[in-house]
Amino acid sequence: MALKNNTWKLNQWYDQDVAGNVEYSTNVLSLYSWGYNAQGQMGVNNKTQYSSPVQVGSNTTWAKIGATTEGSSIAIKNDGTLWTWGKDSYGALGQNTSSGAGFSSPKQVPGTTWNEVVGQQQGMTATKTDGTLWTWGQNADGQSGHNNTIQYSSPVQVGSDTNWNKPVDSRSKCGAAIKTDGTLWTWGENGEGRLGHNNQTKYSSPVQVPGTWGDVVIGRACSLASKTDGTLWAWGDNTQGELAQNHRDERSSPVQIGSGTDWATGAGSVASSDEWAGALKTDGTLWFWGRNEYGQLGQNDDGDRYSSPVQVPGTTWRTVFCGHMSTFATKTDGTLWSWGSNNRSNRALLGQNNEVQYSSPVQVGSETDWHSNLGGNYFTTFGMRMS
Repeated sequence: MALKNNTWKLNQWYDQDVAGNVEYSTNVLSLYSWGYNAQGQMGVNNKTQYSSPVQVGSNTTWAKIGATTEGSSIAIKNDGTLWTWGKDSYGALGQNTSSGAGFSSPKQVPGTTWNEVVGQQQGMTATKTDGTLWTWGQNADGQSGHNNTIQYSSPVQVGSDTNWNKPVDSRSKCGAAIKTDGTLWTWGENGEGRLGHNNQTKYSSPVQVPGTWGDVVIGRACSLASKTDGTLWAWGDNTQGELAQNHRDERSSPVQIGSGTDWATGAGSVASSDEWAGALKTDGTLWFWGRNEYGQLGQNDDGDRYSSPVQVPGTTWRTVFCGHMSTFATKTDGTLWSWGSNNRSNRALLGQNNEVQYSSPVQVGSETDWHSNLGGNYFTTFGMRMS
């Protein structure tokens, strides 16, 4: 990896990497997956479960990855083509079908100008290079953002705006995206107020959440987001302390976590799943809070709940991703680490070639070429390595 500017701080590096100003020795990435595979969501042309990373195909041209919580996977190649595989319920694969059977290897969705992709609970959200926003899949709660509840099995543009920057990863029946001016817009199902609009009203088209935002993720219980000023905010359910407020009262609009302005704002700097969440600071430290039943907070214990942030050992963390009661994170040296649940319903989740539960970080393999782009759903995880 080479930098055009070697004076960037860690949080600046995140933003510059997303903006394309970090030069790597190669921009070719190989895609790997592991975990549950009953719907072929790993994309390796079978439905065999793997407990350690397996390469998806042999074509090393992948750029972005995402997945729904229900077993549908999505990725973009360097040429801007879009590919999906796995479970096809509600038309989540964008193939103009909704058979449910799906595909166990990647199949192309029409178009060559795709830019960013993420999954919802049973649908997909994506942007194109022209700044347009597209969604498809389950839409009973208006989560496709088309001002209706019609289900779409192929991509449909959301409105006519051309200033969308990046879609937001969602584990719930709702959608979200950030525009180029940093404004955040959310829509869909709004239980516990996870849309951030100070109510629990469903919206079938995008509604703005006040503020200028950096990285955002919508978990199954709560939403977590960093602002461009380095502050960290959360909203939604709080029964397990997942809002990090040192109490358990839910909030339907953003509430600040602490008073610090040193939270990272780039892609992969915040993570949220089932009643727990975590975030990176600009000094490379990693912090978690909320439910800890399987040791997913990395505190070398389990069963305790934390209603305020606790640090995971280390100061060189780069990105973080939450699976189902399991955590994945990359370090600046290119290593990949995992911890938490690893045998949920006999599903090997952590990529450790076993089903042993870990309550503190353990390195996945010995490779040092893992890219910061991680993704997946509850039981299947994707990562990219430099080729």
